[in-house]
Amino acid sequence: MHHLITEIQSLGIQVHKDITGRMGGAGPAEGRAFIVNGVPVSVPIAADYVLKSPFTLKETDSGYLLLKNGTPLLPIAVVPEPHFYSKFTDEGVSFRQIALLHGKDCLATTVLQRCVHWKRSQKCKFCATESSLSNSHTIAEKTPGQLAQVARAARDMDGVTHMILTSGIGDPPGSEIPYLAQCARAIKAEADIPLQVQIAPPEDLGLIDELKDAGVESIGIHIESFDADILLKMAPAKAAIGLNHYERAWKKAVQLFGVNQVSSFIIAGLGETITSIAWGSEFLADLGVYPFVVPLRPIPGSSLKRSTPPHPDMMKQVYEAVGKILQTKGIATHKILAGCARCGACSALSAYENKEDDLICHSARNKAEESQAYQIRKQVFVDEQGLFNTSDRDENDKSATLLVARHKGSVIGTVRIYKTDTGLDHWIGGRLAVKKDFRATRAGSALVREAMKRVQKKGCRVFTAHIQEKNVPFFSELGWKPVGPVKSHLGHPHQKMEANLNLVPKDIQI
Repeated sequence: MHHLITEIQSLGIQVHKDITGRMGGAGPAEGRAFIVNGVPVSVPIAADYVLKSPFTLKETDSGYLLLKNGTPLLPIAVVPEPHFYSKFTDEGVSFRQIALLHGKDCLATTVLQRCVHWKRSQKCKFCATESSLSNSHTIAEKTPGQLAQVARAARDMDGVTHMILTSGIGDPPGSEIPYLAQCARAIKAEADIPLQVQIAPPEDLGLIDELKDAGVESIGIHIESFDADILLKMAPAKAAIGLNHYERAWKKAVQLFGVNQVSSFIIAGLGETITSIAWGSEFLADLGVYPFVVPLRPIPGSSLKRSTPPHPDMMKQVYEAVGKILQTKGIATHKILAGCARCGACSALSAYENKEDDLICHSARNKAEESQAYQIRKQVFVDEQGLFNTSDRDENDKSATLLVARHKGSVIGTVRIYKTDTGLDHWIGGRLAVKKDFRATRAGSALVREAMKRVQKKGCRVFTAHIQEKNVPFFSELGWKPVGPVKSHLGHPHQKMEANLNLVPKDIQI
């Protein structure tokens, strides 16, 4: 079933002219939502490339049948027009112009339909936000009262369970966020459904706190591509923000909203390789951010309107690679409270997810995990081994990346990595510690391999660690070699070891 969804999202379905759908706006908008084996799927139906699709619909007494090259596959349902579309605000504005149904139970709206990047000729090439204004499909600014009224009607009349607020970028950038928070408060007061707000990282990351204070449960901070050259070409304003600032925004958002409650779009089909998509997806998942990978959906009104989605064979490889990453990082769609990834209609990724591994390794994502890691280090190096009197913390912890191992949800081990100031791309690992009762889980070797993989991705050429002499066989099995003689440290013999980074598995490429 997951391969079928992948194919129809890339190739589209040829439908009768009576079946219509969105033709523009923000997001992957061209198409119509169908229910395939109980799963909501947004499918292209009107673009030129759909005329070559092998998929068609056949009307039956009970609904529709999906065919491929004339061969029946399975029944398929068209998500009906929601009842709230027939309603109007007191000012006479159609509810349909305020917010739209996405998938089968998600309400979405672009609160501010204008974007400063359009005015400055820096608009994203895949976006058609302002084009919706030219055909009167929407209004330029939705008020908090209008949004609250529509949210309540959509919940009561059509069973909507969550809502997305997105927006064009204000002038100056970031000025839209307080207004989004104001709208969120009104919606929560009137309809009290889970909300996701989607923003670009503001220069002042403190603005994100306003969304949390307004009752927002989930946040989308979308980068779209981790290939710097492609991002500069496709979304110059996003490229100007820089990956480092995006990373700071994601980390802050995870602290505020929690693991799995932060997401980022990655658009496949902009020209990048599977390697780039997999690298970015793992980068995000390690932080606790859901990498919502979607195929490019060329939208009427956008600069890419004449493009085509990526081939389904490419998307299958992408989804399989990212699905494995989610499995090893404890990230999953079913944990998300609101937003595009919870809706899932624009991507087949959720169908490729597997059950989380019992043992996973990732960065310490919040203060609770950091505290647990330091407590484990104290148990091992102070209480058990007596290497330190009261604490093993030192000045290197300030700049170190703290990695943790979790077994069935509980933090059971940790290691740290940090870069030296020699300028030689030299990184150091240390403070490897695993709870006594969990050393048979192989958490120690998993942490060392994760550390090796992490420093290699950061451009490391030399990765060393000073370890207790008794642990030399353990590190040797993982591809490390002794460097120099054994020396005494903290009253115990220690050996300097260097990792063979050539043993780190390479990413998938096409």
